[in-house]
This record gives sequence, C-alpha cells and structure tokens, in this order.
Amino acid sequence: MPSRRDELLRIAGRLFAERGFGNTTVRDIADAAGILSGSLYHHFDSKEAMVDELLERFQSELFATYDAIVASGSSPRHKIEAVVRASFDAIDQHASEVAIFQNDAAYLSTFERFAYLEERSARFRSLWLDLLTQAVAEGELRSDLDVELVYRFIRDTVWVAVRWYHPGGALTPDQVAEQYLAILFEGISA
Repeated sequence: MPSRRDELLRIAGRLFAERGFGNTTVRDIADAAGILSGSLYHHFDSKEAMVDELLERFQSELFATYDAIVASGSSPRHKIEAVVRASFDAIDQHASEVAIFQNDAAYLSTFERFAYLEERSARFRSLWLDLLTQAVAEGELRSDLDVELVYRFIRDTVWVAVRWYHPGGALTPDQVAEQYLAILFEGISA
C-alpha cells in the first residue's frame, strides 16, 4: 500500500503533467489531496522538492534499465530495440514524469537543483549516438545515415508519444514499440 507521501507525489505528478510545473500551486496539490496547503510541508519543503523527487526517482530507474541493456551482450540493433521498448514501458508506467520532463525540463534546468537534468539529457544522447554508430559499424544499419539525425528522429518520435498514449488503452506499450520498430527498421512502403 502506497504511503501518504507517495500518494501526494502521485497527485502532484499528475497536476504537474496536466498543467505544467509553473502553473501548479501548492494549494492546487493540497486541494486535490483534500488537505490544507500547510499540511504538504509536513512531507515536502516545496513543490520543487516534489518535482525533484519525481524526476530523480524516475530517471534513476530508467537509466538503470538503459545501463543494463547497454551492458548486455546483445548486438547494437537488439540494444536499440530494447531501449525503444524500455522507453515505451517508461511512458506507460511513468506518464506523469515523462510529461513533466518533456514540458518543463528546459525551465527546471535553469535552477541549480535540477542540473542533473542536462547531464541526463547528454547521457541519453551519448547512449543513442554510441548505439547507432556501433550498429552502422557492424553493418546492421545503413552507412549513409546521419546518426545525429536518426537519434533526433527516434528521440522525438518515441518520447512525444506521452502526449497521445494512454496506459491501459487499446495498445500495450510493447505493441506500440513493435510498430515503431517496424517503421524504424522496415519503413512504411509496401
């Protein structure tokens, strides 16, 4: 059973994702939780502390998954496939955190407390460029590809799915990942 603190984080996360971090007040979170605003301060010192905990916990878990994929003995292409699947699982399991990152990371990164967001973005970029470069070098991807452009294409098409994908909807995250991977590796021509 989730703790009261976890429940407050879930509520805050949903509101930050729906309204944006800057447009969500402590009062909004307290009202949604059915408590007085001051009661939130028994659990968190600020709304920044709440979003920090949400993003740090989510990203630590996600990068642990990515690190395990990269460390596996799989081929670069299979690692790319696994990272795409893990990303869709993250969207399914952590939709609020993904939306917060998509919508507010640039703003939050201007604060020293959130400096790790830029480091994680750089780490994510490096992970993808390394995998794509390895896949090209091993002949698993075409050699005429601009790996930076491919990285941006994959990053943007995968993570923007948080705007339309609904957990528990008609498609599972694995079904969405399968379609994305088929388009990525096989194209859309008949």
